[in-house]
Amino acid sequence: MDHTHHSSDPAVADLRGGFTSTRFVLVEPSHPGNVGAAARALKTMGFSRLVLVSPRVPHVQSDPEAIAMASGADDVLASAHIVPTLADALSGVHWSIALTARQREYGPPQWTPRAAASLARDEALHGEIALVFGNERTGLSNEDVERCSALAHIPANPAYSSLNLAQAVQVLAYELRMIYLTSGAKADAPANPARQAAAPEASAEPSGPRAASDEIESMFSHLERALVALEFLDPANPKKLMSRLRRLFARSGLEREEVNIVRGIAKHILLKTGRKDDGA
Repeated sequence: MDHTHHSSDPAVADLRGGFTSTRFVLVEPSHPGNVGAAARALKTMGFSRLVLVSPRVPHVQSDPEAIAMASGADDVLASAHIVPTLADALSGVHWSIALTARQREYGPPQWTPRAAASLARDEALHGEIALVFGNERTGLSNEDVERCSALAHIPANPAYSSLNLAQAVQVLAYELRMIYLTSGAKADAPANPARQAAAPEASAEPSGPRAASDEIESMFSHLERALVALEFLDPANPKKLMSRLRRLFARSGLEREEVNIVRGIAKHILLKTGRKDDGA
């Protein structure tokens, strides 16, 4: 994944993190016009990193409708990365937030766009982050949601809550722009209330390198195999055990060393139970 994007917005040219470490991911977008409009939404807010997961139109960047709706954001549209899976889109990302149109019983913690932007500001100080948006018709699958660190929900009019994909991108990009400009994305920015609300007892930021998305996913796979070996998790009737564990770990902001500790525990469980550990 290319990490060399730069914002063309003079107001943010000298800011660290934030604008250049944030990628916007559209999962299986159906309509080229929405992709172009999303590119426009990003550029108006000073962002430039757009990732498309398996779009319905393979060469959507050159689609006439997409170009027309980009309306001057042709550079953002043309530089969009196309990848086959969400896992590929999140490669190198240590924190991600999924936009959901509905309340979810399970999954990561859920925030308003403004609170989510405050969290994102803090996370952008530690490396790559991503905002993930689902398909226009079906949204994000439960599997995609659980791969993310947190959820954002736009509290629209309940009598008519249908938001266009590009409009949703615009709302989140605006909130991010405001928090990035206000804080300058600096490490000495005030502690954000969303983080304190999530964990009021946690006064210190993680001291080690944050774990990347692929490292966390490998940890969950390893842990799941260990729990099956212990017969604590029944593969035939898993219920919501792994979903609840994902939610638990999502609240902690995992460091790489912490992921390695969990994987070490899983490895020894598999060894003690005589199960094969493929080390994946």
